[in-house]
Amino acid sequence: MTATLNESIFRAYDIRGIVDEDLNPDIMRSIGKGVGTLVLRQHLDTLITARDGRLTGPTYSKALIEGILSTGCHVIDVGEVPTPLLYFATHVLEATSGVMLTASHNPAEYNGLKVVIGRKTLSKDGIHDLYTLVKQGDFEIGTGTLRQADLIPLYLKRVCSDVKLSRPLKVVLDCGNGIGGIVAPKLYEQLQCTVYPLYCDVDGRFPNHEADPSVLKNLTDLVQAVKEQKADIGIALDGDADRIGVVTNEGEIIMPDRLLMLLASDVLSRNPQAKVVYDVKSSLNLATVVKEHQGIPIMAQTGHSFIKNKMLETGALLAGELSGHVFFKERWYGFDDGIYTSARLLEILSKQSRTIAELFRQFPNSVNTPEIKITIDDKEKFAFIDRAQKEASFIDANIITIDGIRVEFKDGWGLLRASNTTPALILRFEANDEAALKRIQGLFKTMLLKINPTLQLTF
Repeated sequence: MTATLNESIFRAYDIRGIVDEDLNPDIMRSIGKGVGTLVLRQHLDTLITARDGRLTGPTYSKALIEGILSTGCHVIDVGEVPTPLLYFATHVLEATSGVMLTASHNPAEYNGLKVVIGRKTLSKDGIHDLYTLVKQGDFEIGTGTLRQADLIPLYLKRVCSDVKLSRPLKVVLDCGNGIGGIVAPKLYEQLQCTVYPLYCDVDGRFPNHEADPSVLKNLTDLVQAVKEQKADIGIALDGDADRIGVVTNEGEIIMPDRLLMLLASDVLSRNPQAKVVYDVKSSLNLATVVKEHQGIPIMAQTGHSFIKNKMLETGALLAGELSGHVFFKERWYGFDDGIYTSARLLEILSKQSRTIAELFRQFPNSVNTPEIKITIDDKEKFAFIDRAQKEASFIDANIITIDGIRVEFKDGWGLLRASNTTPALILRFEANDEAALKRIQGLFKTMLLKINPTLQLTF
């Protein structure tokens, strides 16, 4: 290998690094050998490969495939498609493992990989095992075969056979120049919607805004376009289309935990007592809504791979997390898919005479903050969380430590956790009113500064 393998790119949910600095074709070739070897050692023999619209995609994909083939593992390459289509491929093609070349919503200078083996997303220990294998170079040797497959028509047909709209809708769609632009507009048109596309041309430079709908400023153009077009709804997809953002006809941005309230009420209307999984960053109101609709709410660790594994473990029919990943097991396959989720949302809306804004008004709302990030050295963040969990002292509170520390009071809650993807601590707060919010934030400030008085707090 002509470049150094950087362990820090092997992260909790995926592999992600900076082009030329952390990643190059040689590194990709070696990782391909590692993934091919892992698959063969699990007595499987084929990997599906795909890539998003990033500029390094074609070069890196070629090297990755060369690495896989050199182990004797076969490859079905589905080319340039959104991440959910790679997951879909593991259910409909003759292979259950795949590698997606993507850095999701990260800026243009990044690329990376999401790995699925036996329909299970590689995370934490699995990704670390892959790092160890690549570092040691203990690869299988053989000659695999390569063939191409066209997946998009198959995906469109499958979604359209499942999702039925009761009336046509006007939809503004912002793909942020991500890979969702090659699938979502076609799907909405096939569902008989009028589509107003925003940045649906694939451009790996992401010239208009970052392809991340969880950052509110990235939805500014979508909000404006929904109002201008008098559209029924605005949909935003992230860079690889496995996450969704939603804007109502009135231009209000709907947080994904509120979106999950609507989706859960729909799924539970057909499946009482079904389980709904949500991440530790989600609103307390979500659990209340799930219970009110005869469902069973289950809190899980943040991260798409952790959520998927919790769904498998519990048999949940629906899951979601605050970042915008939504997973349907009812009528679908249980993977995160921003495009399919948007189709299900359109179906729900089409059956109502009410607007999307009116639909969301039926659910409880509260005073809350978006995610608050506090910069901290990558090497220190997990030790900081350990101390917080051990030393935290809160009166009349329920303390949850499945992912960081979530402290629930009668009138609100606060969360502190380590980001799995950036050198940062993440906080979020929710309360019944501003006074309670301020009080809970004050308690967390005291805890944070007690552990490290030099922290630069932004709340």
